[in-house]
Amino acid sequence: MIRAENIYKSFDDNEVLKGITTEFYPGKTNLIIGRSGAGKTVLLKLLIGLHAPTSGKVFYDDVDFFSLSKKEVRSIRMKVGMLFQASALFDSMTVEENIRFPLDMFTNMTWKEKENRVNFCLERVNLGKVNDNYPSEISGGMQKRVGIARAIVLEPKYLFCDEPNSGLDPKTSIVIDELIRDITVENNITTVINTHDMNSVMEIGDNVILLYKGEIAWRGNRDEVLHSDNEVLHDFMFASPFLQQLRDSALQK
Repeated sequence: MIRAENIYKSFDDNEVLKGITTEFYPGKTNLIIGRSGAGKTVLLKLLIGLHAPTSGKVFYDDVDFFSLSKKEVRSIRMKVGMLFQASALFDSMTVEENIRFPLDMFTNMTWKEKENRVNFCLERVNLGKVNDNYPSEISGGMQKRVGIARAIVLEPKYLFCDEPNSGLDPKTSIVIDELIRDITVENNITTVINTHDMNSVMEIGDNVILLYKGEIAWRGNRDEVLHSDNEVLHDFMFASPFLQQLRDSALQK
């Protein structure tokens, strides 16, 4: 579990996060949603340790992350997987080399052990026979799955996903959502997803927080979204006529 406790974050005179207190649970897909500028990305970077809070604390289980030594921080980060918005694959490396990269950097595994782990992760994300391809030779959806394979290759306890469906068509987005959810449940990972994709909220939103002007305006799960009377959530979620119609239909049942 990851816990944020009374987090404030300012850049010069701009206060971006204002007293964020929340928990992200293992075995669940924890979503951070909100409009552009609400503080989603800053919160995600802070949870990972790329930003330090102006005040407040972040706990990995019961460990105060920002009180740790560099060696202890490295130990935590060994347990973290990251899926970047644009996949962030190395163009000059093959798919296999991209996935193997964290194993080369952080483990003493033999070449055969690494090969087996890479192939296992590729199979887990339903990719085969692409080991020798370069990222430019596969589709955007396949690149995202390679990114997931790389993110889980070290068997992380914590997984962070930044806009995992960015640039993907709706059908592929569903595949990625289901894959992240299944991996989360199977391995009891604490998964934190920064997203503005409302389909993701409705499909895999086990634990959702809505940020508005740097504060938590609503929290709940996908089953509670349609029945909430929170005005900020309503304005954010049901901006399109289709989603408004979906909500009205659900409320009539």
